[in-house]
Amino acid sequence: MTAGDVAVTLVRLALGVTMAAHGLNHWRGGGKIAGTAGWFESLGLRNGTLQAWLSVITEIGAGLLLIAGFLTSAACAAVISVTLVAGLLAHRHNGFFVFKDGYEYVLVLAVVALALAMLGPGRLSLDHAFDITVNGWAAGAAALGLGALSTAGLLAVFWRPQPTS
Repeated sequence: MTAGDVAVTLVRLALGVTMAAHGLNHWRGGGKIAGTAGWFESLGLRNGTLQAWLSVITEIGAGLLLIAGFLTSAACAAVISVTLVAGLLAHRHNGFFVFKDGYEYVLVLAVVALALAMLGPGRLSLDHAFDITVNGWAAGAAALGLGALSTAGLLAVFWRPQPTS
């Protein structure tokens, strides 16, 4: 086992735990599903309760897949999509820095997910155990493309922002 295998495993675990915890917080934290739904609706998304559950399932699911190192590039695409939606709807207008509720944090998560898709999950993963090899430029392009396409689809179907006066 190489230092690279350990490093990519640490990155995969950190991203996976972060995403799963974020999804759990949308579900069980603060305002629970109702609060998350209301927040999504305030961002201009229709069907807030559906959006809240989709977010919870995507974040927890992607997080668990990353922790296990299973279907890693697909999990990375999910992270890219979730963070792209968050960046565009909730953080973009606040500028870069996270302390001003900017897009800094979601940008870092998305770039880490893209890099992980390109590097692959490492030897300490179910992908490696099952001989699932998806990495390199094509895996990065697929994760980025699928994440962007998912984001575009979600926004096309559900985003209806209120006009500003």
